[in-house]
Amino acid sequence: MKQEFRAELHELSRVKRVIGVISGKGGVGKSLVTSLLAVAANRQGYKVGVLDGDITGPSIPKSFGITGMAQAQAEGVYPALSKSGISIMSINLLLEDTTDPVVWRGPLIGGAVKQFWTDVIWEDIDYMFIDMPPGTGDVPLTVFQSIPVDGIVVVTSPQELVSMIVAKAVKMAEMMKIPLLGLVENMSYFICPDCGGTHRIFGESHIDQIALEHGLPVLAKLPIEPNIAKYVDEGRVEELDSYGLELALEYLK
Repeated sequence: MKQEFRAELHELSRVKRVIGVISGKGGVGKSLVTSLLAVAANRQGYKVGVLDGDITGPSIPKSFGITGMAQAQAEGVYPALSKSGISIMSINLLLEDTTDPVVWRGPLIGGAVKQFWTDVIWEDIDYMFIDMPPGTGDVPLTVFQSIPVDGIVVVTSPQELVSMIVAKAVKMAEMMKIPLLGLVENMSYFICPDCGGTHRIFGESHIDQIALEHGLPVLAKLPIEPNIAKYVDEGRVEELDSYGLELALEYLK
């Protein structure tokens, strides 16, 4: 059944590995993790692409400091390139005003994500990371059915409620028969610049227990770090430390 929905990659595109980055709820830093995974892979010499599947809340271009619009040619649409050469496609690169809201129903949103796969020319990509909207609804389902996703990274935060939400994302991946590659916990801890102590702002982490229950590795634990917000807001995500996410690539191969 899944094969019937499969969308064909553009004839000029070459994509070796596709990694979906998902979260059970919004606000846990999924787009940040997508960006840092892309940066980590790029630093290791891989050709990297980022498909921004969060159509109604696109943030990837701003993180990378990309302005302007994608280039449409007769043969297809070419993604924008970041300062370090990462290929990026997002709905915001097709809007004249990036503050214009995308007020579309689910099928249109899912169709747009599919077109980012079929109509965009992704040239010789080793790793494509798809930043998906939160939850287990229409668009993630469309992506899993139409794009050959090789594996999924689940992004969480430390709150206890998240364990239930992670379980939903894990079960969706299992239903779609897509390998779960591991968990990333964002906002895991804060290191006080004055005393050097480690503080759990959102309470004690449950990620190790969740990972054990589902037989998954913990790929990284990201801190609450003021520079992260500063650099992302300034479009300088490529200058950030990858916070151990380069080690996650070993699980993604």
